[in-house]
Formats: sequence, structure tokens, C-alpha cells
Amino acid sequence: MRTTLTVLAALAVASAASAQTTPAQTTLTVITHDSFDVDKKLIAAFETQNRAKVRFIKGGDAGELLNRLILTRRAPIADVVYGLDNSLLPRARQAGILQPYRSPALSRVPAAYRLGDDGLLNTVDYGFVALNYDRAWFEKNGVALPKSLDDLKTPAYAKLTVVQSPATSSPGLAFLLATVNHYGETGAWSWWRAARQGGMKVTRGWSDAYYKDFTRNGGRYPIVLSYASSPAAEVFYADGFTPAKLPAQAPTANLFLPGSTYTQLEGVGILKGTKQAALARKFVDFMLSAPVQADIPTRMWIYPAVKGTPMNPVFTFAQEPQPTTVKAEVAANPQRLVDAWVTQVLRAR
Repeated sequence: MRTTLTVLAALAVASAASAQTTPAQTTLTVITHDSFDVDKKLIAAFETQNRAKVRFIKGGDAGELLNRLILTRRAPIADVVYGLDNSLLPRARQAGILQPYRSPALSRVPAAYRLGDDGLLNTVDYGFVALNYDRAWFEKNGVALPKSLDDLKTPAYAKLTVVQSPATSSPGLAFLLATVNHYGETGAWSWWRAARQGGMKVTRGWSDAYYKDFTRNGGRYPIVLSYASSPAAEVFYADGFTPAKLPAQAPTANLFLPGSTYTQLEGVGILKGTKQAALARKFVDFMLSAPVQADIPTRMWIYPAVKGTPMNPVFTFAQEPQPTTVKAEVAANPQRLVDAWVTQVLRAR
């Protein structure tokens, strides 16, 4: 018995010594918008390489995500954030929730797609917020497509349209900025009020609009605010899809009405107050690495920021609109415009 106890004691001492010499696994918490998706194998490889565990928090649509980060800035709930974009960056900068870090990989991102020089957000991807329409619905009902935003605000088309709220959704905010850029503030508020009175639906986020309200998914609205790459996603997820045999056209298409599109740049950044700054910087670099950049297009249906990243052939259905120059005063303070939209449109009678 004494021998057995001696052996057990020795094993306990050895186990304790081993625990002291083996570093505990570090946890990195990353908060993202709800549409974030990266191959789990890539995440696992990052964890193995860095002896770490990555914990993800879904923070809602990008606008909701930012609101949550601002409310918790005194006690940050994550180390890294992915999914804030160029329309939300001014507010994030003003709130002081990010700390600067410029990834060396930004040298491979075209200057036009970089989110400023302060390193608060490193561009990971870009896309074009645009109106999509359901081809089959319009063909079946014999309805001509609208040709302008002025057409879209009339009851004939407004009642067919679902968009997202600029107060809670990054595509919704991008569309708001596009309309202000096109009409000016007074004209934009007039357009939004007319469209809502005509029957245009405003939802909280992109997922509800696209997966619940869009006619392609059983909803009532054949025009939806989404992305110029969404028609490519419709082809990709269709039964029997193969890159070697692409269909003649996608079941949805873009409605590039003048003044309705907006270039969206999404980024990854480090939250101020993180206790894992070194690991957070590695995660920023990871999001700009070649394997992740190549994985992004057919998972989140946006374009990878790093130039030269190979693209799936299905992206032939992802049209790129003619870029629109955004006036400096429109981009300078998006939150002011959101507040004005709430007063002038949402609460207007």
C-alpha cells in the first residue's frame, strides 16, 4: 500500500510540473456580422499554428454589431471585429473602439480599396450593394422593370421592393448613402417617404429581406436590396451546379438603377482593450492570407481584397456596376444621415 501511495504521489507531482511547463491554450474572441463564413479547416489550422482557440460571436447585421461594440466599449466582449465597413468606419473611429494595426498584407490590396491610412480597419473584401430582381416573377407577371429610382418610389414598384434599415444594416446604410448622394438630403427624404407610402418594406437586416421576403425564397417582394454578386450565389447553390457547365443566365439579376449602387469595403480590426494584441494581429494577417482570400468569394459572395486572388467561374454572373463617386459630405458622417433618416422618414407621418 505504501508503495502504491508513493507512486501516486510521484505521478501527481509530475503532472503538476507538466501543467506548469505547458502553456495554457490562449482564446481569441472574434465578433462578426451574421454573414461571416470561413472554412473551418482554415480556422483549425490557425489555431494549431498559434496554439490558440478562436471563439466566434455573431453580432447581428453590421449596424447592430457596431452598436453592440459601442455599448460594451468599457468592457470589450471581443478582441477582433470583422464586418465593419466604409460606411460604418467614421462612427467606429469617433467612438474610439479600435486600435491601429496595419497588416503587411495590405501592400497587396489596391489603394482604392484600402480603408484609410490609420490602420483601424484592414480591408478584407469588397462588394457592390445593389438591387436584385427575380427574373421568373417579372416574366410570369408581365411587368416591365423600373428604369430609375423615380420609378421605384411609385406604388407600382415600391410595393414590390424590400430593403434593409440603414439604422441596423450595412447594406441598408449603403443604400441610404447612395440615395443621398444621388438626390441630396432633401430629395432623398422625399424619395424614401414616397417609397414607404407606396408600399416598400424596410426590414431589420439582409437575411430577413433576402431569405424571408424575397420571392425567390417564398416571400412577396420580387425586388430586394442585396449585392451585385448575389446572382452568382443563386447559380452556385442551384441543384446540379458544376463550374464546367454554367447555365445561360442566373435566376436573379441586378437592377443597376442610376444612383442606387454603392461600393462597400469590409474590414477586420483589433478592438481597443484586448489582452491578446499579438494574437489579434496574427488573425488580421490570417484574414488577408491567400487561403482565406481564395475561400471568401463562394462563402460570403463578395470580392477578395488581395489583388490576383483566383475566382470561381460562377462569378461571371456577378456583374460590377459603374463606380459612382461619393461626395465627401455624404461619406463624412453617415450616422448624422441615419439620425436624420429616422426623424425625416421612419417617424414621419
